Amino acid sequence: MMNSKQTLTKVSESNGSYKWLVIALVRALVVILCVMTAVFFLIRIVPGDPAKMILGEYSTPEAMQNMHHTLGLDLPLWEQFIRFVKTLFTQGDTGNSIIMGTSARELIVQRAPVTLLLILIASVLAIITALLLAVIAATHKDKLLDHLIRIFPAITLGMPIFWVGILLILLFSVRLGWFPVGGVGEGWTGTLHSLALPAITVAFSQIPTLVRSLRAQMLEVLESDFVVTLRAAGIPSRVILFKHVLRNSALPTLMLLGVNISYLIGGTLVVEQVFGIKGIGSLLFTSISKRDFPVIQGIALYCALSVVIISLLIEMISWWLDPRTKGKQ
Repeated sequence: MMNSKQTLTKVSESNGSYKWLVIALVRALVVILCVMTAVFFLIRIVPGDPAKMILGEYSTPEAMQNMHHTLGLDLPLWEQFIRFVKTLFTQGDTGNSIIMGTSARELIVQRAPVTLLLILIASVLAIITALLLAVIAATHKDKLLDHLIRIFPAITLGMPIFWVGILLILLFSVRLGWFPVGGVGEGWTGTLHSLALPAITVAFSQIPTLVRSLRAQMLEVLESDFVVTLRAAGIPSRVILFKHVLRNSALPTLMLLGVNISYLIGGTLVVEQVFGIKGIGSLLFTSISKRDFPVIQGIALYCALSVVIISLLIEMISWWLDPRTKGKQ
């Protein structure tokens, strides 16, 4: 039977896990509330009048006043914020689009699938490519392949993502004709084919930092005492590399990926504009140009929610790989 000391230890570990999860959820909620508040006030500081966007440049002052009243823009800012928060918590929406008149949530949901698919493909490409390059570099330390791979992050880190996208379009779409210049094709095959180049562009921005981090961690683990002991025991190098070295090296890189999630999502929205993809990115830029406050707030809120959820999942995976990291991210 389990003695009292073991029982207390189990209870303590369970309480610690619940406490860590509650703290992580509270932290996530605070981040979302801060983003929601900041976006609401910041977009109203930017010059531009939604009423003028609707009525046109030469609208009369009376028409402008009536439109302000219809949109609720004549209310004090604090009252607009309370109305926004009430709509968010009662309807799960940030309001109706000022320009299109439909629910901001519906507009975002219509555009979300292509953006989520692009993020997923880019993430998979970035992780697989970074993994392969880091393994090759670490297992060929100070050789030609290692030097070539180490030069790659140094060159590419300073490249703007939109500039990379334009170069890829000029090379693979205009000159070689391998991919469409822009838009999304029909069917799964057409969709994947048209998203390949944008996904490579987004992944390109994440690969350098992931390769650098994973290579450094792998070299450190490869030189550790337990790896020397495993080699002395006659365990094959492939088993040591993939079963022991990668597992112990993945945690810092995984945490780095969690930090870069916001840059990944932001880069995806920019790349959508470059490639003419009708996703959330194009909706965001159109809404900003027309001062469509509810849609801008909705996109910012859902992006923040996505970043928080993914970061929380990565934090849980990191704790599963190494329980000592609980609460340290």
